[in-house]
Amino acid sequence: MAKASSLPVVSDPTLVRPLRDAAAVEPLGGGRFSVQLSQYYTVVGRPNGGYLQCVMANAALAAAHAEGSPHLHATAVTTNYVGAPTIGPATLEVDVRRVGRGASFVHVMLREDGQLMTESLVTLGTLHEDPTNRYHDATPPAVPPLEECVASNGGTDINIMKSAELRLDPATAAWWQGTIVDRAEVRGWIRLSDGASEWDAWSVLFASDALPPATFPIGSSGWVPTLQLTSYVRAIPQSNWLRVRQWCVVVEEGLVDERCELFDDRDRLVASSSQLAMVRFPQAD
Repeated sequence: MAKASSLPVVSDPTLVRPLRDAAAVEPLGGGRFSVQLSQYYTVVGRPNGGYLQCVMANAALAAAHAEGSPHLHATAVTTNYVGAPTIGPATLEVDVRRVGRGASFVHVMLREDGQLMTESLVTLGTLHEDPTNRYHDATPPAVPPLEECVASNGGTDINIMKSAELRLDPATAAWWQGTIVDRAEVRGWIRLSDGASEWDAWSVLFASDALPPATFPIGSSGWVPTLQLTSYVRAIPQSNWLRVRQWCVVVEEGLVDERCELFDDRDRLVASSSQLAMVRFPQAD
């Protein structure tokens, strides 16, 4: 993995590749922050939903800390994608609803040219490196070894794959060759390859929405825009590669209910997400 110092210096902040820099927010005062949305974290030209959750979490943490919150992590983020932001400058408006001992609660709105594009409810807490696990019922997916999985660069219009490396289980990647199957599921491995960092309790928010839609194996088109995404961060990742499973629960009336789970090399669930998205199938177009 390349070191941050080896990255080229660019004058356009939208070209910044490291996730930590690409999602950085700057205070403007009065509960407002600015961000430069990066083209490296787009899908078909629009900022990826998981990347936007990282942006929203940064603003929530910064505003809550300014009001005395001791919490270090965004443990839950629910985001409504009201519009489709473009790359470039955006403004965040943050309302700290409550600072508590066990948790803090923050509302964040992202606007472009004054128009609401994305809004999130963020729950803040503090995760520990080696917590006591009283109960764990999440089962890591059975995924072949890395060398037996197929690598994806996401294609020319999936820029997030320039900053994340994805290896899919061949059993769930037949759609790459045009084969349609009955099960709406993708499994594989993912690691952050942004040139500067590894997975942590913040960046895993990006991982929770970085896989191809699980509707692809059953023949959906590439148009699967997210309406709402909720991500839970349950543990600090302890490995560079995460095993991931994403699957559909229900597909009907032009909508898909999709779930995702990510595990580190301790077989520990580090994050999960659920989302409601619109979906199309060629025969319905």
